Amino acid sequence: MENTSGVGVLDKATSILDALEAGPTTLAGLVAVTGLARPTAHRLAVALERHRLVTRDMQGRFALGPRLPELSLAAGEDRLLAAAGGVLAHLCDVTGESAQLYRRQGEVRLCVAAAERLSGLCDTVPVGTVLPMQVGSAAQILLAWEEPERLHHGLRGARFTATVLSGVRRRGWAQSVGEREPHTASVSAPVRSPNNQVVAAVSVSGPIERLTRHPGAHFSRAVAEAAARLTEALSRP
Repeated sequence: MENTSGVGVLDKATSILDALEAGPTTLAGLVAVTGLARPTAHRLAVALERHRLVTRDMQGRFALGPRLPELSLAAGEDRLLAAAGGVLAHLCDVTGESAQLYRRQGEVRLCVAAAERLSGLCDTVPVGTVLPMQVGSAAQILLAWEEPERLHHGLRGARFTATVLSGVRRRGWAQSVGEREPHTASVSAPVRSPNNQVVAAVSVSGPIERLTRHPGAHFSRAVAEAAARLTEALSRP
């Protein structure tokens, strides 16, 4: 085993993550690539799965888990936040509505950046606000691309359904009307890391009387473009 640290279990666990970098594989594939004994490879892969460093795809193969992009985003958080100010300000200008950037933290979502309209009714969400994952278009975005087990867990008590999230994945954006606040609507789109994991959600929000009961028809393009700009910022070397 190359680049050993002298801590055997850590080196073996790292060899599994290295093997999965090439894509999902079966237990037999892990054994072949890592050279680990089958019981050892299985035990470590399952342990890594418990920590969300490894997951399973629809075919039951092992794959890199969602915790890795979360850690990657934390390491590159300054880059995301540095780009967010200008992107959200532009989104606020072109839509005339408040704009926010959310990240998931466990069972809640956190507003990490925001831009507010200067006058009139607005949906003010200060930076640092913690909101539930069961309501709102940003919550839909942050949950829609999760692995099946975590997605199903996240739907417990949610104001949206699995069918709604299927539509979110198909369209690439989400909308909500009166989910978080009775008179508020919003539209959100995903920000992705270089390995295509959803790491944040860009949103515009405001009163239903302006956004209407079909806010996606009016704002999805602008929100998706803002999300694409932030995704591009994260992909720069």
